Amino acid sequence: MDHATHTRLVDSELNEATLMDATVYGPGDEKIGTVSHVHGMGPGTQVIVDVGGFLGLGAKPVALTATQLTFMRDEDGDVHATTAWTKDQIKALPEHHH
Repeated sequence: MDHATHTRLVDSELNEATLMDATVYGPGDEKIGTVSHVHGMGPGTQVIVDVGGFLGLGAKPVALTATQLTFMRDEDGDVHATTAWTKDQIKALPEHHH
């Protein structure tokens, strides 16, 4: 996927309504996980990403800040994110507990 052609979200769009279920891609364009929930709004938003698992089962929730992710819309308007972190680096983060 060529993310260079996608439109970056502005700070006011960094909220739960916009980011829920967004797919997160790593540096090699591999799927890392999916946004499961969001705490806050704007650049300081804490984004919880479910990593690993299969069909939502066995996934590990980890917390990232919105600044560690680049959120954008593709040509179809679907929101997704990219990160410089690898799947292994994100899986090594501590599990997020509500």
